Amino acid sequence: MPRPFVAYLRVYEPLSVLDAPLAAKVEKALEKGPVPRSEAGNRERELWLRSQLGRKLLPGESSDVMTISPAEVPTSEAARVGPGPLVCPLDIRTRSAAALVGFLASAPPILQDAALSLSPETVRARASAVMAELSAGAVHVISTTWTVPLPWFALVDPAQRRVVLASAQDDPERQVSWRVAMADARRRVARALKVVKGSLGEDGPATILADTGRWLEHFHPHSAVELDYGGLVQLLEDKDLLEDTSAADVNAIVDALETGDAEEVALRYETLREFWGELARRERHG
Repeated sequence: MPRPFVAYLRVYEPLSVLDAPLAAKVEKALEKGPVPRSEAGNRERELWLRSQLGRKLLPGESSDVMTISPAEVPTSEAARVGPGPLVCPLDIRTRSAAALVGFLASAPPILQDAALSLSPETVRARASAVMAELSAGAVHVISTTWTVPLPWFALVDPAQRRVVLASAQDDPERQVSWRVAMADARRRVARALKVVKGSLGEDGPATILADTGRWLEHFHPHSAVELDYGGLVQLLEDKDLLEDTSAADVNAIVDALETGDAEEVALRYETLREFWGELARRERHG
């Protein structure tokens, strides 16, 4: 079975800055062993399916955690990361609750009736209660299916891309990702937001940048941020992964908007549209 076609934006915080209850859970999880990056998507799907087979509204409490070393995070002279270990609780139960709230807000009543065995009011109340238990005020992972929101690329340095190819497209070690120090990510998103709002207004990309910036503010300034294509790499050939210029294109668009170079904006956007449009077509047509 392929990994879920999901991309991720993750925050890894220093273990030493977590509040006592969360730190205790994370330390216990680290004793069992952190979840490898290559297995994160499957782990989340497994916990969700178990809850559905057991006719539970949400997955049970899970202490699953991912971890990286500060040495694995590129930093500017103005940024600091650590001390290690850097940990990313997967927050699966809380993220599932947030997804349910989003489903209730967007799905038509007929779909809600077909998908849920409880009333929308009961589902919303239970999901909101779970979300309120989150000690940090925000989950450490946000995810999207079938695509990467283009504004996310403004957070990263295109030159710091990590590409791992494999003999098969469904190899779990296959990856495309970036890591960036929290201070650098906040600086980059703030600059992009200012430029985009001034050029394109407060809707669309500016909304995503503003929401992402507010999310990052929940975490310690010595954390790290990771943008990971996750299971999307299974949909792309080696050549496509190697030639993908999405991060460079988005950053070039921000630069071009700042200087008023409309031709460069149009050229870069067309490249992005062609690359990500192909995945959108595959989602629609299976």
